[in-house]
Amino acid sequence: MADESTADARRVAATLPATRPADGSRDVVRALRSRNYRLFFGGQTVSLVGTWITRIATSWLVYRLTGSLLLLGIVGFCSQIPTLVLAPFVGVLVDRWDRHRILVVTQTLSMLQSAALAALTFAGVISVTDILVLQFAQGVINAFDTPARQAFVVQMVAEPADLANAIALNSTMVNGSRILGPSIGGLVIAAAGEGWCFTIDAISYLAVIASLLAMRDWRPSGDHSGARMIDELKAGFAYVSGFQPVRTALLLLALLSTMGMPYTVLMPAVASRVLHGGPHTLGFLMTASGMGAVSGALYLASRRSVVGLGRVIPIACGTFGVGLVAFSFSRVLWLSLAILPLVGGGFMVALASTNTIIQTVVEDRLRGRVMAFYTMAFLGTAPIGSLIGGVVADRIGAPDTIRLGGVACIAGALWFAAQLPTIRRLIRPIYIERGILSGPHVEAAVGIATNTST
Repeated sequence: MADESTADARRVAATLPATRPADGSRDVVRALRSRNYRLFFGGQTVSLVGTWITRIATSWLVYRLTGSLLLLGIVGFCSQIPTLVLAPFVGVLVDRWDRHRILVVTQTLSMLQSAALAALTFAGVISVTDILVLQFAQGVINAFDTPARQAFVVQMVAEPADLANAIALNSTMVNGSRILGPSIGGLVIAAAGEGWCFTIDAISYLAVIASLLAMRDWRPSGDHSGARMIDELKAGFAYVSGFQPVRTALLLLALLSTMGMPYTVLMPAVASRVLHGGPHTLGFLMTASGMGAVSGALYLASRRSVVGLGRVIPIACGTFGVGLVAFSFSRVLWLSLAILPLVGGGFMVALASTNTIIQTVVEDRLRGRVMAFYTMAFLGTAPIGSLIGGVVADRIGAPDTIRLGGVACIAGALWFAAQLPTIRRLIRPIYIERGILSGPHVEAAVGIATNTST
């Protein structure tokens, strides 16, 4: 297999120019030159601010009603378990159906879900059971929305070379809203209550729905080959499980999501019990983490190429883990606020780098299915982590639970670093074939040089 890959790489290298720029631009917002992506970026930014307002309001409402760490974990479990169960099947549908139409439907349903939360809260009849049911409904919606949104990025960006920048800008958008949303949410909760948070979120969905409807001339999608769903599902699973770079990246992402991300579910307890604060404190903590994530996303947006991201991933994972361990020992607000940017930045760089590499190497006919597995690794495993985190925190406390997760993430970073030489060898021929590597990089890919990293 290695000899065949080398031979293929040599044949491709012979057809390439001696030199070729990696992507032609250092402009950190170059993907916004595409009209459709620019529309989506603006509408989604407004909507995501509302989403983060609802997330913080939901967590605070559950904690206010029950004071239970276990129920915080259960709410997180209900909101994300549908992704774990449905994602593989949804991936087949995302490859078959029009992704633009899927997004219009899912965003409309999400708006109605937030409106239902608002109506029940204003009526004063909302219960934890209501929240669990509505969170589960949102989880089903997200199981369709997330892989469709990830796969649709390719169709919105006019220049394929701008794909990595678009993915990085998506991360910037998500985490910019993560800074603004919790801050607004904390203020609105303190001033007017959780109901207004849910109302703001419902209204914010109008922005992204309008941006989707305003798009035109996106590249079509949808595979109407007539193959059976089970066969297409098997093909997607065979690719993900059989290609080591994708398999290793997804396993690492699943570890980070399961063991590391429960810190966000436990944040209300940290704000209240450890730091002796209220909703303002929770907003400050989430904002600090979001600032780090935005910084990490902007770093990725400024990169000229996907080349080198393989080496970045274990560094980012290790930073995430070390940050969680340090955060678990903090008992004062100012120190926690200083540490959390490392946590947010480390996770976001690892997440977006993994996304970029996978989207770069995957064949377009498999993109929906592969991004569904990516969604399952990122969001689908989170409910397991939320549930485990809630159970463990109920017994040993939130700080110790966060600390254990950080240690697991450090171990995952070391494991990925050990796999990196093999990952580089397998990815280089694909980079050469797609014109990402050229000149000296081609020599490295075929074994003439050995000092170039993937």
